[in-house]
Amino acid sequence: MGQDNLKDRAKGNIYTSKAPEDDESHQMISSLFLGPHAENYEYFKSNIIAILETTRDARLNYFPEDGPFISEQVQASATFGKHTDKIGKAVKKAAELLSRHSVPWWSPRYAAHMCMDMSMPSLLGYFMTMLYNPNNVTIEASPLTMVAEIEAGQQICEMLGYNLDPEAKDAPVGWGHITCGGSVANLETRNLKFYPLALRNAVKDFGPLSFIGSTFAMETCGGAKKLFKDLSKWELLNLKVPTVLEIPDRLSLEYGISSTFLQDTMKQYGIQSVGLGPLERQYDIDKPIQYMLSSTRHYSWPKGGAIAGIGSHNVVGIPPDIEARLDINALDEHLQASLEKQQAVYAVVAIIGSTEEGAVDPLRGILELRQKYQAQGLSFVVHANAAWGGYFASMVPKDFKPGDPKNAEPPKQTGKGDGFVPDASLRVQTQEDIYAMRDADSITVDPHKAGYIPYPAGSLCYRDEKMRFLVTWTAPVIARAGTSESIGIYGVEGSKPGASAMSTWLANRCIGTGPEGYGALLAEVCFTISRLSAHWAAMSTKTTSFICVPLNLLPAERKAMQDPNITPEDYAQALDEEKQKIRERILKKSNQEIVDEDAGRATEDKAMVLLRALGSDLNINAFALNFRYSDGTINDDVEGANYLNRRVAEVLSVDSPEDDPTKIPFFLTSTEFDHEAYGNCVQHFKKRLGLVQDEVSLFVLRNVLMTPFPTEGNFIDNMVNIFQDVVEKEVEVCRKRNETKENHHSFILQDGSDKIFLVNRAMFHLASRRRQLIASAIIDEKSLKAYRDAKDNNPAEGFFLSTAQKEDISETILSDGAFAAVITSRSGKTIAQNVEVTSFTALKDRPLNSKHRDHAYPSGHMPFYLYGTSSSIHIDHMLLLAPNIQLSAANINLSVDPPIPAANLKNGCILYLDEVQESAMQPFLPTSQLVGGRGPTSSGNFFFRAGRRFQVSVFEDRYGISTGGPGLGDVDYGARLATGEIVLGKDAGEIWVDSEGVNRDPFKRPSQTAKWREEFAKIGKELE
Repeated sequence: MGQDNLKDRAKGNIYTSKAPEDDESHQMISSLFLGPHAENYEYFKSNIIAILETTRDARLNYFPEDGPFISEQVQASATFGKHTDKIGKAVKKAAELLSRHSVPWWSPRYAAHMCMDMSMPSLLGYFMTMLYNPNNVTIEASPLTMVAEIEAGQQICEMLGYNLDPEAKDAPVGWGHITCGGSVANLETRNLKFYPLALRNAVKDFGPLSFIGSTFAMETCGGAKKLFKDLSKWELLNLKVPTVLEIPDRLSLEYGISSTFLQDTMKQYGIQSVGLGPLERQYDIDKPIQYMLSSTRHYSWPKGGAIAGIGSHNVVGIPPDIEARLDINALDEHLQASLEKQQAVYAVVAIIGSTEEGAVDPLRGILELRQKYQAQGLSFVVHANAAWGGYFASMVPKDFKPGDPKNAEPPKQTGKGDGFVPDASLRVQTQEDIYAMRDADSITVDPHKAGYIPYPAGSLCYRDEKMRFLVTWTAPVIARAGTSESIGIYGVEGSKPGASAMSTWLANRCIGTGPEGYGALLAEVCFTISRLSAHWAAMSTKTTSFICVPLNLLPAERKAMQDPNITPEDYAQALDEEKQKIRERILKKSNQEIVDEDAGRATEDKAMVLLRALGSDLNINAFALNFRYSDGTINDDVEGANYLNRRVAEVLSVDSPEDDPTKIPFFLTSTEFDHEAYGNCVQHFKKRLGLVQDEVSLFVLRNVLMTPFPTEGNFIDNMVNIFQDVVEKEVEVCRKRNETKENHHSFILQDGSDKIFLVNRAMFHLASRRRQLIASAIIDEKSLKAYRDAKDNNPAEGFFLSTAQKEDISETILSDGAFAAVITSRSGKTIAQNVEVTSFTALKDRPLNSKHRDHAYPSGHMPFYLYGTSSSIHIDHMLLLAPNIQLSAANINLSVDPPIPAANLKNGCILYLDEVQESAMQPFLPTSQLVGGRGPTSSGNFFFRAGRRFQVSVFEDRYGISTGGPGLGDVDYGARLATGEIVLGKDAGEIWVDSEGVNRDPFKRPSQTAKWREEFAKIGKELE
């Protein structure tokens, strides 16, 4: 597309900024990408053509005398033409489907996952290399891309602060390599702990290294010097990392032991050969060695623990603080417990940029804790999982010094005018923790994340190059960094694409891994995410229909937490004032205005300083919504808030072929904060949202921004307005769902001798029916006769009693005790109209809101309410958690000892099916799959069926009629009323089974029937 066409398309666009004056960093960044509207298409195309032409020439120039192998005659044949035509059509169809269904990561409108337009150098590097398909398992198969991988590893090591100078005396030489991803990289950190144990076996009497036993000494992590052979198990497991890694060099220097001899020895004794179990048994390691990292960890860690034989249970989660960083005090407590129990620790992992919250763990504090515990005899590897945050090390200034007051200053800005994008710095604490990575023993970094490089491109870097030998059978004295070694022997992968290495190397080389390269790009990204963070922080007011609360605290909130004397009124006022400051100084200002107005302000008062204090440590925002009811009160039910956040996420994301990504104007994603992983963090978040601090998981919205483009021309404002419109529409749905209003109500009809019993057909998703209500009532004689006649004529048919008009259960039915109704069969036939219901009396009226539910399904039994009269006894399954199943049975045969007193039956008591394990059955399949139809059949195989016999225990219900849970199913076993058995009635009409209606969401959007596989099959049809 020509430049004139681009100018025409720009007319009237939301984003219409001009080239910023003097902003060379933004101009450089603009040259790196194809562009949101393919603005750099011609440059990209010319490079692709150059690559293809070079590939053609390479083939033509390799022994040209061989001549062509595919002749013009073959190319002119009908068969050749037919197949090339098929391929062309399939390619066109595949490209069409990709363009239609691919999420537009390249657009500034995409703010969901950690995905964005890949850089042109990385794409070109991958494309040019994949045409040759080198395998970086050995230099023989990939002579050039093996060098690219070695140099890419050095580029990343240098960015992270590792030493690469072999002459340096104050630090070991670092080393890195490319992996398929962070998950694999995280696997490569286990073997160091067992190297001393394996070597000790070789030093024992008659072992191949026994001749060094009387002289080979080593320093324990506590500083004592002892013969290696005399070290205790605990001392062997807690040698410092440098102490272990220097062993091969010491054996060579002190005893002349060759690398070949040591290699052959360790093949016999090393963990790679004998395995984890034998070494643990030999040394009587009865307490599993553990990894420790934040409980919000990426799923790759428990998965890696399982694969490595460590066991996912031994990947110990440390609770996060209220902003989702690892709680350093909690880690201290865990390490102290490990020391006291003498339970060794493989490693403590600092997450440098969590993928859900963008949190940077306190790595500096972790390193200080290691020093503290080493002095007491406990040592461990410190690993930085910087898969997401590693490239942000490029933002740390080259002259950075921890503790320097100037670190708090915002960066100096160059450039001005429309389109100017300022650079943002990282928070001081974040800079310090990223800077501290140079002292971590190993670091995982994913170039395919913040490096803007195609998948798969992970990496693992070691502070000391010798650490890489721990995942091989090669002795660590045969090679040094920088040599043209085959690096495929290091790591757990075999074959791996040389294209990933070349892509990473070329992108790092073209962009630069320092502050002027990736640092400049990510500085603009951080400014962009900060502007969006400002909207999440100040979007809602006291008059909006919803509140928007970021996970990360505002400065006023942090300050209030540090002031024990602040009053709630002063806190609320300070928070309101800060939000207003954000609106006036940031939301209403252009980038240029923000920078210009900051010129006359003190550092602590600058808008740029306030901006960087908002949101997460990096470029991910986690935030959540809650809604106000029509009367202005804030919803306090977690499920209600989750429902709102989930619906907003559904509108602003793709989960079906029917969702057209080209029609979604703004993309977000979501996550869940569960109580087990997030602990006090999620509880504090709920409190700020006005929610009950229960154990229900919190559904959280999440956005990641990797683009530097959308901060000018009101682009972000437009996206936020779209978001706000979506939220306001979904709030109306939430109000309909959660505000108790008049509705038609339906009850399961259970007959009795002198009265009937009614069981409300509950629905978790509708406030007017979100209750487990069991009542007795009287109906007029005419209607009662019509019902009993119908029941006698068709005993397999069940019946409902429904309100004749919309009623409010609390305001009319329960207060008046009378209403008009209609009786119908379950098949829909009307049995009686104008039914007069009187003496409506609740036996149980238990709320089913999420705050009243249990946190787990009943284990060891299945609880029911037992009620009725001595001549007609009924049961209804207790709905203690959602989703659930409604199981009701009328006129059961109860045979227990002693008999249940009439007063207990009248008020209702609790019955356990003693041999039914509810927790093992939940959640239940849809009703139609359970019983073969809408109603149950006596011949079905479902456990709750006509004629079924159960062993039971009966207990007093200790709670009031309208008491809410959780814990309603808990009983006093010492006060058991009776034991015995029940038999369900022989007629199927007495039994009700429903796992659909009780869980149905009347507001759920219609499900899509199209399948992704059906769409994909369209490509194959072009080949038929």
